[in-house]
Amino acid sequence: MSKLSSTNSLEEWLAVIEAAHPSEIDLGLDRVAEVAGRLNLDFSRSKVITVAGTNGKGSTCAMLDSILRASDFTTGVYSSPHFLNYNERIKINGLDSSDEVIVDAFCRIDQAREEISLTYFEYGTLAALIIFSDLALDYVILEVGLGGRLDAVNIVDADIAVITSIALDHIDWLGDDIESIAREKAGIFRPNKPAVCAMSPAARSIVQHSAELNAPLYQFNQDYRLDDAQKVWNWSGVDLNGEHIAYFDLPVPPLPLINAATVLQVLTLIAPDVSIESIASGLESVQLTGRMQSETIGVTECLLDVAHNPQAAEYLADRLQQQPKPSKRTLVLGMLNDKDRQGVIEALRPITDEWYLVSLQGPRASQAEELVNLVGANNPHQCFASVSEALDQLSNSTSESEQVLICGSFLTVTEALSWLKTH
Repeated sequence: MSKLSSTNSLEEWLAVIEAAHPSEIDLGLDRVAEVAGRLNLDFSRSKVITVAGTNGKGSTCAMLDSILRASDFTTGVYSSPHFLNYNERIKINGLDSSDEVIVDAFCRIDQAREEISLTYFEYGTLAALIIFSDLALDYVILEVGLGGRLDAVNIVDADIAVITSIALDHIDWLGDDIESIAREKAGIFRPNKPAVCAMSPAARSIVQHSAELNAPLYQFNQDYRLDDAQKVWNWSGVDLNGEHIAYFDLPVPPLPLINAATVLQVLTLIAPDVSIESIASGLESVQLTGRMQSETIGVTECLLDVAHNPQAAEYLADRLQQQPKPSKRTLVLGMLNDKDRQGVIEALRPITDEWYLVSLQGPRASQAEELVNLVGANNPHQCFASVSEALDQLSNSTSESEQVLICGSFLTVTEALSWLKTH
């Protein structure tokens, strides 16, 4: 590592960092906290929001960022994974950080770490924290990558913690039941600092841990609520003093309303001066790659969504069933073999007319032929060696009345985005 410097490209740094640590995931805070201490990070002038959960982290972070920026606050958002460029992981005021800024942060990490080995994710987390600390931003929004308690993001003491949702995922790392996973997520709570939980009802372990820390817990459908009126929606919640607050006729964002409701409760607690005008503006303008993202393949509408577990797939199917039905919907599906592939397929089956099953690359990747057994060979389907191959065929065979849906993994959506850039 010491051979790299600020003259090396971001791609060169990332290649070396990825190969430097023996494990892709190495949960625990000792190593990364030690390096962070040497870097003298300072967030005394920032409010820090940490967001954990199974689904909804990205949309929650995006809506927080959009509303805060609409209020003229400076913001930093750290999220993962990225789609096309690593820079997507570290955003400043809505824009990707530059190669030069990230490389400079990597150089500082490399000098500070000395003998300590860091994972790819830990390098990225420290780089984001360096960049945010240097800029003394008004708000820093940190998306937890995997768990909570032992995730590298958790080295920072948040002013408010958020749990979006909890489902069985990453069971090898977090536990094989909801209560165990919930306890790991609740590891981002801090003594006497508020926590907001979109899980309804909240898991017992979350409630118990918040009580142990004397951390005020605000729960969906208990302390804050939403009323969906289709074209607009209403929200009610409570402030730090327990006073009730309500907003009416809010614009519906292109992201899950439950996460929007959670965002408003968070802002009520940590940014009470945000105006209703800023809230409306932020909800209307928010965008998030790979979440109900609308594109076109020729004359055909194409939706991209990273849904890769049953909970996310059920939400996606629900949203699509509320929309006008296309003459035919073709689902381009690629998945990793450590996900609940059958659960995702069953959730998507009611909205799918034909399955385009694709093989992904990598040690965890499912091959198209494996997915056939889960879909059922009697159901209309075709197999492809890649997402690109499937989209090549669709580009010549679909009509304006049809719809293409691409989902199942971040890898699936990433390959689709790459294809769309050149077509």
